[in-house]
Amino acid sequence: MSSIHSRSGPGTISTSLAAIAPVVTAFLLGNLATFPNLPWYETLTKPAFNPPNWLFGPAWTLLYILMAVAFFRILRLPPATRGRSAAVLSFLVQITLNAAWSWAFFAGHNPSVGLIVVVALVVAVAVTMVLFFRLDRIAGLCFVPYLAWVSFATALNGAILTLNG
Repeated sequence: MSSIHSRSGPGTISTSLAAIAPVVTAFLLGNLATFPNLPWYETLTKPAFNPPNWLFGPAWTLLYILMAVAFFRILRLPPATRGRSAAVLSFLVQITLNAAWSWAFFAGHNPSVGLIVVVALVVAVAVTMVLFFRLDRIAGLCFVPYLAWVSFATALNGAILTLNG
Protein backbone atom coordinates (compact mmCIF):
# COMPACT_ATOMS: atom_id res chain seq x y z
CA MET A 1 0.00 0.00 0.00
CA SER A 2 2.80 2.46 0.77
CA SER A 3 4.27 2.06 -2.73
CA ILE A 4 0.93 3.19 -4.18
CA HIS A 5 1.01 6.31 -2.02
CA SER A 6 4.59 7.10 -3.04
CA ARG A 7 3.57 7.07 -6.71
CA SER A 8 0.26 8.83 -6.40
CA GLY A 9 0.58 10.74 -3.16
CA PRO A 10 0.09 14.42 -2.50
CA GLY A 11 1.74 16.65 -5.03
CA THR A 12 1.70 14.19 -7.91
CA ILE A 13 -1.02 16.07 -9.77
CA SER A 14 0.56 19.45 -9.14
CA THR A 15 3.97 18.09 -10.14
CA SER A 16 2.46 16.65 -13.31
CA LEU A 17 0.86 19.98 -14.17
CA ALA A 18 4.12 21.81 -13.44
CA ALA A 19 5.95 19.43 -15.78
CA ILE A 20 3.37 19.64 -18.54
CA ALA A 21 2.68 23.40 -18.47
CA PRO A 22 5.94 24.69 -19.98
CA VAL A 23 5.93 21.94 -22.61
CA VAL A 24 2.34 22.62 -23.67
CA THR A 25 3.06 26.36 -23.68
CA ALA A 26 6.08 25.88 -25.97
CA PHE A 27 4.02 23.57 -28.20
CA LEU A 28 1.18 26.09 -28.50
CA LEU A 29 3.48 29.08 -29.04
CA GLY A 30 5.45 27.13 -31.63
CA ASN A 31 2.31 26.21 -33.53
CA LEU A 32 1.05 29.78 -33.33
CA ALA A 33 4.25 30.96 -35.01
CA THR A 34 4.56 28.07 -37.47
CA PHE A 35 1.18 27.30 -39.02
CA PRO A 36 0.32 30.77 -40.38
CA ASN A 37 3.77 30.87 -41.97
CA LEU A 38 3.78 27.51 -43.72
CA PRO A 39 3.02 29.17 -47.09
CA TRP A 40 6.26 31.18 -46.71
CA TYR A 41 8.17 28.02 -45.72
CA GLU A 42 6.86 26.22 -48.81
CA THR A 43 8.49 28.88 -51.02
CA LEU A 44 11.97 28.17 -49.61
CA THR A 45 14.49 25.99 -51.37
CA LYS A 46 15.20 23.01 -49.11
CA PRO A 47 18.04 20.50 -49.07
CA ALA A 48 17.62 16.93 -50.28
CA PHE A 49 17.62 15.68 -46.67
CA ASN A 50 14.56 17.77 -45.74
CA PRO A 51 11.97 15.37 -44.29
CA PRO A 52 8.38 15.38 -45.56
CA ASN A 53 6.18 17.91 -43.77
CA TRP A 54 3.93 15.20 -42.30
CA LEU A 55 6.87 13.89 -40.22
CA PHE A 56 7.32 17.05 -38.15
CA GLY A 57 4.04 16.77 -36.22
CA PRO A 58 4.50 13.20 -34.97
CA ALA A 59 8.21 13.77 -34.27
CA TRP A 60 7.57 16.89 -32.18
CA THR A 61 4.62 15.29 -30.39
CA LEU A 62 6.83 12.41 -29.26
CA LEU A 63 9.65 14.77 -28.27
CA TYR A 64 7.31 16.99 -26.23
CA ILE A 65 5.92 13.93 -24.43
CA LEU A 66 9.46 12.78 -23.62
CA MET A 67 10.35 16.28 -22.37
CA ALA A 68 7.33 16.35 -20.05
CA VAL A 69 8.13 12.87 -18.69
CA ALA A 70 11.75 13.85 -18.09
CA PHE A 71 10.82 17.12 -16.41
CA PHE A 72 8.26 15.36 -14.22
CA ARG A 73 10.93 12.92 -13.05
CA ILE A 74 13.19 15.83 -12.07
CA LEU A 75 10.42 17.87 -10.43
CA ARG A 76 9.35 14.95 -8.23
CA LEU A 77 12.81 14.83 -6.65
CA PRO A 78 13.03 16.56 -3.27
CA PRO A 79 13.68 20.28 -3.80
CA ALA A 80 16.88 20.09 -1.74
CA THR A 81 18.37 17.47 -4.08
CA ARG A 82 21.79 18.67 -5.18
CA GLY A 83 21.68 19.76 -8.83
CA ARG A 84 17.87 19.83 -9.07
CA SER A 85 17.58 23.63 -9.22
CA ALA A 86 20.18 23.86 -11.99
CA ALA A 87 18.41 21.11 -13.93
CA VAL A 88 15.05 22.86 -13.59
CA LEU A 89 16.52 26.19 -14.70
CA SER A 90 18.27 24.55 -17.63
CA PHE A 91 15.03 22.87 -18.69
CA LEU A 92 13.19 26.20 -18.59
CA VAL A 93 15.92 27.87 -20.67
CA GLN A 94 15.84 25.17 -23.34
CA ILE A 95 12.03 25.08 -23.56
CA THR A 96 12.02 28.87 -23.96
CA LEU A 97 14.57 28.61 -26.76
CA ASN A 98 12.48 25.82 -28.28
CA ALA A 99 9.50 28.16 -28.61
CA ALA A 100 11.69 31.12 -29.61
CA TRP A 101 13.06 29.25 -32.62
CA SER A 102 9.62 29.01 -34.24
CA TRP A 103 9.14 32.74 -33.79
CA ALA A 104 12.59 33.57 -35.17
CA PHE A 105 12.47 31.19 -38.13
CA PHE A 106 8.80 31.01 -39.11
CA ALA A 107 7.09 34.13 -37.73
CA GLY A 108 10.17 36.26 -38.38
CA HIS A 109 10.79 34.66 -41.78
CA ASN A 110 14.42 34.71 -40.72
CA PRO A 111 16.55 31.57 -41.09
CA SER A 112 19.62 33.56 -39.95
CA VAL A 113 18.14 34.40 -36.55
CA GLY A 114 16.62 30.93 -36.46
CA LEU A 115 20.10 29.44 -36.83
CA ILE A 116 21.42 31.52 -33.92
CA VAL A 117 18.50 30.41 -31.73
CA VAL A 118 18.74 26.74 -32.71
CA VAL A 119 22.50 26.62 -32.02
CA ALA A 120 21.79 28.02 -28.54
CA LEU A 121 19.00 25.43 -28.24
CA VAL A 122 21.37 22.55 -29.05
CA VAL A 123 23.71 23.72 -26.30
CA ALA A 124 20.84 24.16 -23.83
CA VAL A 125 19.40 20.72 -24.63
CA ALA A 126 22.82 19.09 -24.23
CA VAL A 127 23.38 20.81 -20.88
CA THR A 128 19.89 19.87 -19.70
CA MET A 129 20.42 16.26 -20.77
CA VAL A 130 23.68 16.04 -18.79
CA LEU A 131 22.11 17.64 -15.71
CA PHE A 132 19.12 15.31 -15.96
CA PHE A 133 21.37 12.25 -16.34
CA ARG A 134 23.15 13.18 -13.10
CA LEU A 135 19.82 13.16 -11.26
CA ASP A 136 17.77 10.52 -13.05
CA ARG A 137 19.03 8.21 -15.80
CA ILE A 138 15.59 7.83 -17.42
CA ALA A 139 15.08 11.60 -17.51
CA GLY A 140 18.45 11.97 -19.22
CA LEU A 141 17.63 9.22 -21.72
CA CYS A 142 14.38 11.01 -22.60
CA PHE A 143 16.53 13.86 -23.94
CA VAL A 144 18.68 11.74 -26.28
CA PRO A 145 16.19 11.72 -29.19
CA TYR A 146 15.46 15.41 -28.57
CA LEU A 147 19.16 16.30 -28.84
CA ALA A 148 19.45 14.20 -32.01
CA TRP A 149 16.40 15.90 -33.59
CA VAL A 150 17.48 19.42 -32.64
CA SER A 151 20.97 18.71 -34.01
CA PHE A 152 19.35 17.57 -37.26
CA ALA A 153 17.13 20.68 -37.23
CA THR A 154 20.26 22.81 -36.86
CA ALA A 155 21.76 21.25 -39.98
CA LEU A 156 18.47 21.70 -41.81
CA ASN A 157 18.17 25.35 -40.72
CA GLY A 158 21.77 25.96 -41.83
CA ALA A 159 21.16 24.35 -45.21
CA ILE A 160 17.96 26.36 -45.75
CA LEU A 161 19.87 29.54 -44.90
CA THR A 162 22.62 28.63 -47.37
CA LEU A 163 20.20 27.74 -50.15
CA ASN A 164 18.06 30.83 -49.66
CA GLY A 165 20.60 33.39 -48.43
